[in-house]
Amino acid sequence: MRISQLSAVSGVPIPTIKYYLREGLLPAGEQTSATRAEYGERHVRRLRLIRALLEVGRLRIAAIRKVLAAVDDETLSMHLVLGTAHYALAPAVEPHPDDEAWREARSEADRLIAELGWRIDAQAPTRDELAQVILTLSRLGMPATGEALRPYAEAAMELVMEHEIGTISLDRTREEAVETLVIGTVVHGRALDVLRRLAQESTSAQLFGISGT
Repeated sequence: MRISQLSAVSGVPIPTIKYYLREGLLPAGEQTSATRAEYGERHVRRLRLIRALLEVGRLRIAAIRKVLAAVDDETLSMHLVLGTAHYALAPAVEPHPDDEAWREARSEADRLIAELGWRIDAQAPTRDELAQVILTLSRLGMPATGEALRPYAEAAMELVMEHEIGTISLDRTREEAVETLVIGTVVHGRALDVLRRLAQESTSAQLFGISGT
């Protein structure tokens, strides 16, 4: 298909496609003449992934380039490809190893992960992210132990296994797998947050009554 057809099929404007080509995010089409190139299904899949990373994941171009490089590196396992995308989605958290409270929070995070039997890389940024959550809870006077967070961890694993990564077919392309991960992480994460708040309102009404009734 020509670039105009690629734009129509993908929903991505031609100037944006040309920008992705210049940035090396989208592989070049097959040159059929000095001014014309042909594009195929792999370009459609790549554009879908780029849009997911950009519009859903809110990643910067540099981070997108890194994820796409992992997708294209056939020497990397699917686990490492998905991990590259996962870590790119994680918010930046600055560790404070000189702060005793931080060290305690990080130790509690590592202890919970170990007790759950989860296989998490020692350098995973999500370890620091969990430590930051624990530290914040502690400073606010809320339960901040691994035991207090265990119900959330177990619910998260069930959701991931039954509705997210556990549903990614081994027959899918690497682009499709990463796209599914991004959508599952970001969009389903938002859905979970909204549903929790709805559940909180409903439970509050049941337990404490609705004003005026």
